[in-house]
Amino acid sequence: MRKIRMGMVGGGEGAFIGAVHRIAARMDGEIELCCGAFSRSAERSIASGKTFYLNEERCYATYQAMFEQEALRNESDRMDMVVIVTPNHLHFPVAKMALEYGFHVLSDKPATLTLAEALELQTLVESTGQLYGLTYTYTGYPMVKEAQQRVALRELGEIRKVVVEYPQGWLANTDGDDGKQAAWRLDPAQAGISCCMGDIGVHASNLAEYVTGLDVTDICADIAGSVDSRAMDDDGTVMMRFNNGARGVLLASQVCIGEENSLKLRVYGDKASLEWSQMEPNSLWMKFSNKPSQLIRCGVGPMSSLAEANTRTPAGHPEGYLEAFANIYKNFAGQIQARLQGQPASEVALDVPGIREAVRGMAFIENVVAASHSKLKWHRFTLEPIQP
Repeated sequence: MRKIRMGMVGGGEGAFIGAVHRIAARMDGEIELCCGAFSRSAERSIASGKTFYLNEERCYATYQAMFEQEALRNESDRMDMVVIVTPNHLHFPVAKMALEYGFHVLSDKPATLTLAEALELQTLVESTGQLYGLTYTYTGYPMVKEAQQRVALRELGEIRKVVVEYPQGWLANTDGDDGKQAAWRLDPAQAGISCCMGDIGVHASNLAEYVTGLDVTDICADIAGSVDSRAMDDDGTVMMRFNNGARGVLLASQVCIGEENSLKLRVYGDKASLEWSQMEPNSLWMKFSNKPSQLIRCGVGPMSSLAEANTRTPAGHPEGYLEAFANIYKNFAGQIQARLQGQPASEVALDVPGIREAVRGMAFIENVVAASHSKLKWHRFTLEPIQP
């Protein structure tokens, strides 16, 4: 047993999400950052690497140079995996080269710029045999996993209705208020065909499918930009039908002034319902028609083995965003450790969003954009690329 050696593409000094990834990777002491190509600028990449206490020889000017040079290193110290924390347009080329050079990949979402790229990535994952994971962060919360397990055990009965909402307010005014974070998300060349749905709507869709175990089969969508100078969407609503006949609605918006990161999921069955909010992540409400509602608190009393395995602190200590992120890293590291030891991965380690979720996420984005542009009401959810 040894630490998993990680390389990073993007996420240089001062980048918000890069710092989050590094904290999450360090949290359990199972992963160490050993190299990186942290910026498009060679000078900034090397400077960032030094700040992270890396040897200058392993601070690379480009990700291409990193993969080429790391592949030549001795097995005793070369990286095992790469994490991709760049704008969307680089996710696919970086992942493709990493897989081809024999490295496992953990990527920020969405997986690629287009669904066609995601399908090609799926083929690459299958042909190379390398591990692939995606940081759909909210699936890492213990109480989200508890909700998923209770649905799977049919404690809610037959699922009838799913409501998921993700309102934010940070893009409510002008494009420039949040600098680089807003600039690339509102640039189709870097973000793809959607800003809001590609940035947060895809999180909401993934959460709904993860907890319910259902697949979206049909959608009706309305997305738009709310600022006159903005070509990309910043707000949208999607009605959904699922493969068991359940109906659902998804609201995603970045122009809801006063909202922070208000992701909330409600799942209604014919026996009971569940409600979880990212703003109060240690709580899971279970409600009934014939008895008082039940508040399930993280760490209090028995929970599912999956939730317990992803719980880090005693009751009363919030299991927050960084811990949820770290659970994805811990479980992905568990998959790599199992591979190194020639053993099957544990059930917990396998609970990481992978290439299937990558493809469905990109399909969600393209299906929503196409449905919103159409005059037809309902559209079959397809996993085939949609021509604009």
